[in-house]
Amino acid sequence: MTLAVVRSRGLSGMAAPEVTVEVHLANGLPSFTLVGLPDAEVREARERVRAALQNSRFDFPMRRITVNLAPADLPKESGRFDLPIALGILAASGQLPVRALDTYEFAGELSLTGELRPVRGALAMAYAVTRSTSRRTPEGFVVPLESADEAALVGGIPIYPARSLLQVVQHLRASAGEAGAGAIPAHEAMVRLTPPTYPDLFDVKGQAAAKRALEIAAAGGHSALLVGPPGTGKTMLAQRFAGIIPPMTTDEALESAAVLSLVGQFATQRWATRIVRSPHHTASAVALVGGGNPPMPGEISLAHHGVLFLDELPEFDRRVLEALRQPLEAGRITVSRAARQVDFPARFQLVAAMNPCPCGYFGHRTIACRCTPDLVARYQDRISGPLLDRIDMRVEVSSLSDEELTSMPDGEPTRYVAERVRKAYNRAIGRQGKLNDHLAGSELEAVCRVDGAVKSLLHAAAVRLGWSMRAYHRVLRVSRTVADLAGAADIATQHVAEAIQYRRALRET
Repeated sequence: MTLAVVRSRGLSGMAAPEVTVEVHLANGLPSFTLVGLPDAEVREARERVRAALQNSRFDFPMRRITVNLAPADLPKESGRFDLPIALGILAASGQLPVRALDTYEFAGELSLTGELRPVRGALAMAYAVTRSTSRRTPEGFVVPLESADEAALVGGIPIYPARSLLQVVQHLRASAGEAGAGAIPAHEAMVRLTPPTYPDLFDVKGQAAAKRALEIAAAGGHSALLVGPPGTGKTMLAQRFAGIIPPMTTDEALESAAVLSLVGQFATQRWATRIVRSPHHTASAVALVGGGNPPMPGEISLAHHGVLFLDELPEFDRRVLEALRQPLEAGRITVSRAARQVDFPARFQLVAAMNPCPCGYFGHRTIACRCTPDLVARYQDRISGPLLDRIDMRVEVSSLSDEELTSMPDGEPTRYVAERVRKAYNRAIGRQGKLNDHLAGSELEAVCRVDGAVKSLLHAAAVRLGWSMRAYHRVLRVSRTVADLAGAADIATQHVAEAIQYRRALRET
């Protein structure tokens, strides 16, 4: 047998398309050729595979070796194809039963000693295997031992962890029925049973209005901008926001983990934990929305089903902030380059914080602001109108005196706020199957129906404040969330009035 076919997985954004590794041995001068659009990492597999086979006491065939990675138009990157290439060479040279390869998919980087090293995207690949529409469904997925925990979280397909090439070969020989070969037992996912822990709102004294706004944001999936002088607790509130969002569903946890797996940042200890990403204000547009070669997810995708916290919002480059406009609406980001185009999920909750002026003390109770009105206006205008239009809630976080801080009781614990949020969240899911912030314009009329005095109040506010249609719809969605928190079936005047308060202009703070 001079031809062997081994199946593996590539990565293209969140997708993990099937890659067929075809190995052919032919007569002629010894050579090792890789075709199928491999990048530099894949081309270097020739030397890793050669050394791994020899150091594992296998014969490296001194023949003309051609390895084709199909489909040919899909770019191949990373060392994940080392293991399938090595297995293909062994099968084509008669050192491994070919029939044993048909029932598995393989991924793993080889060291020169034949040991297997972890690969990026193991969870994303396993996720793709279980959701494949291909007629051929593998009976197992063989991955390096260090990648097995995250791959096994998916479920639906046995995961076989291997330490070395030799162990994989023994497993395949056992699968083919050879006596004396040792099979690898399927791996069980090691998932933490205790719920995730977050900082507690109990630590934040006062700021009842800001806490109320974040409660609404968590219940409806809305974005929020916290505006206030330094030291008022904006960052503390944002860091505790993830703790009041309802727990992740299994699908949400898998999607979040799959994105983090693409960049090697997933750890099983953080399973079902809502991620809080806090990029520095010097971050580039590529770091925020994704890009590079090959395209990788940015901060907005790494915060998928979590929280993206942008502190010192006006200090970000304006072009970087403008890149947020489309993902905030669509919940996805498409990274387009000359050679490829990939999609990443970006369903995050934006929480931003900013000072009201360059010196930070505009509106402070005791410290005088040194900024002129023109300076204040220019500072706040660093955030464009279209971006502000997409932020549902603008919340004032006022300064507190020393006497107020020392005399105030401790804050309300997170568990009480989270329980109210959970009930409102369940009302929305039970009614429309999605969060209020995700309602399309065509769904608003049925879900957020307003009549009489409520409709008049909304129209009067829209005319007086010069709202766009987007702003009008966002106020409707926030009103629906306020009503859900109150347990009301219909939106009332007080619910709309509270939602309107969160659309005020920044200079009014």
